[in-house]
Amino acid sequence: MAYSTLISTQETAAHLGQADWAIIDCRGSLADPAAGRLRYLEAHIPGAVYAHLDQDLSGPVQAGQTGRHPLPDPQVFAGTLSGWGIDEQVQVVVYDDQGGMFAGRLWWMLRWMGHDAVAVLDGDWRAWTAAELPVASQSESRPPRRFAPNVRHHWVVTAEEVRARLDDPALTLFDARGADRYRGENETIDPRGGHIPGAISAPFAGNLDETGRFRTPEDLQACYTHLLGDTPAEEAVFYCGSGVSAAHDLLAVTHAGFAMPHLYVGSWSDWITDPARPIATGPNPR
Repeated sequence: MAYSTLISTQETAAHLGQADWAIIDCRGSLADPAAGRLRYLEAHIPGAVYAHLDQDLSGPVQAGQTGRHPLPDPQVFAGTLSGWGIDEQVQVVVYDDQGGMFAGRLWWMLRWMGHDAVAVLDGDWRAWTAAELPVASQSESRPPRRFAPNVRHHWVVTAEEVRARLDDPALTLFDARGADRYRGENETIDPRGGHIPGAISAPFAGNLDETGRFRTPEDLQACYTHLLGDTPAEEAVFYCGSGVSAAHDLLAVTHAGFAMPHLYVGSWSDWITDPARPIATGPNPR
C-alpha cells in the first residue's frame, strides 16, 4: 500500500530500517535557518536524512526577481532525491515539528516531480516523541538510487499568469498565511503587507485540530467545499509567503479527496518584487 497524503507514527515505526522506505526530516525555522539541522543532529527518527529548506528544497534567490524560496531546477532536485536514496520503488515519509508546514513543501515537491508515494507524518516529531518511539542522533545517509523525474509543470502558476487573470471571475485564489498577514497586519517577514487582490484567506493552521494532527477528511472536505464554492479544486490557485505553507493547504485538500490545485510558488514574496502589481489589505471577501 502506498501512502500519498498522511501516515501515522505507528505505521512509520513499523517500517523503520526497510530499504524501500525513506524518512526525511524537514525541521526548520524561517527566523533561524540553522535551527532545524541542529535539532536533527540532537535527535531524529532512526534512518532519517535531513532536508534543508534553503539548501535542498529551494533554488537560488535572485533579489528583486524571485520570492524567498523559488523552486530548484528539476534536474538538480532529481539529483538531491537520488542522493537521498529515492527512486520509484521507495515510500517516502516526511516530517517536521510544526504541524507539517515545512514537510508539506517536500511532500508537494515530490508529487510535483511525479513521485506520489510520499506522506507527511501526522502529528509530526512531537507525536513521535510523545509515543516514546526510537530516536537517533548524528547525521545519517542512505545508499543512492536514481530518481527519474516526471515533472507536472502544469501544477505551477507564475505571477504573470495570476496577474493576467485578476479580473477573471473564474480565478479562485487562496492565501494560506495567517489572517493577520493576509489583512496586511503584523508583517514581519516581507517588506510589504497585504494580499493579492481577490484572494480568499485560508490559513493553513486551520487544517489541524487541537492535538496538532490533521482534521478528519470529512471535516476538511466540508471546509474546502465551502471555500471552493463552484470552483473545481484543480482550477484553484493557492499561495502563501514564499511557497512553503501553501503546500500544507494542498495536502489538506488532497487528503480530503479533492484533486490537486495549482500552486503559485513565488507567492507573496515574489508578488511584491514588482511595485506595479496591485495589492489589497483588509478583511476576507468571504
